[in-house]
Amino acid sequence: MAAAALRAQLNAHIAGMYTGVVDEDTFEELWDEGTAVEVSRLFIYDASKIINDIDILMEEPEVDFDEVEALTQQLMRCTSRCLVSLALVRNEFYIVRHELEIMMQLEEQIAACGPNS
Repeated sequence: MAAAALRAQLNAHIAGMYTGVVDEDTFEELWDEGTAVEVSRLFIYDASKIINDIDILMEEPEVDFDEVEALTQQLMRCTSRCLVSLALVRNEFYIVRHELEIMMQLEEQIAACGPNS
C-alpha cells in the first residue's frame, strides 16, 4: 500500500517535471534566444581574435594603448555575454538536479517498502 502511494507520487512528480521544469516551450524560448553552445562558440571566436589583435599591438615599437584599452573593453563585453549564458545554464541545471533528487528519494522509499508492496 505504501509503495503504491509512493509510486503514484513519483509518477505525479515526473509528470509535473514535464509540464514545469522540463517545459518544451521554455527550451524553445531559450533556443530562440541562442543556446549556450552558440554563445560559447561566439565567445571563443571573438575572444581569440581580440587577444590576437592585442598581441599584435603590444609587439609594435610604439604601443597604441588607447586601442589596447578599447580591445580590452571589447573582450570584457564578450566575457560578460558568456557569463550570462553560463548563469542561465547553471540555473536550469540546479532546478533539474533538484527534481531528479526528489525522484531518487521516492525510488529509494519505494525500494525500502520491499518487492511485495
